[in-house]
Amino acid sequence: QVQLAESGGGLVQAGGSLRLACVASGRLFSTYAMAWFRQAPGKEREFVARISSNGGRTYYADSVKGRFTISRDNAKNTVYLQMNSLEPEDTAVYYCAADSSAYAGTYEQKYDYWGQGTQVTVSS
Repeated sequence: QVQLAESGGGLVQAGGSLRLACVASGRLFSTYAMAWFRQAPGKEREFVARISSNGGRTYYADSVKGRFTISRDNAKNTVYLQMNSLEPEDTAVYYCAADSSAYAGTYEQKYDYWGQGTQVTVSS
């Protein structure tokens, strides 16, 4: 069993930056691909970014490409999401998720473990 805990959310003005972190329990973190999803009020949860188990490959939703960067530190069991040039449309609860199969891609149903989420609010 893996437990994930997100942090780093908050209130920021449009154009600002935030860095989210997700710390995982257990010794298998380095074998999991990791991803960030988000859910805005009244909307379905959507894929944001994904990183392979060794950090060598990343993938982003078109809506955040060029503004967000996903990274990981396997020695610290942590995955990060650096968010720059934030827009009000980025307001959402952000969740990290772990994929033990390495094949989940952007499909949230295929992720095995989820954190509780952290709120990001971008004011205009």
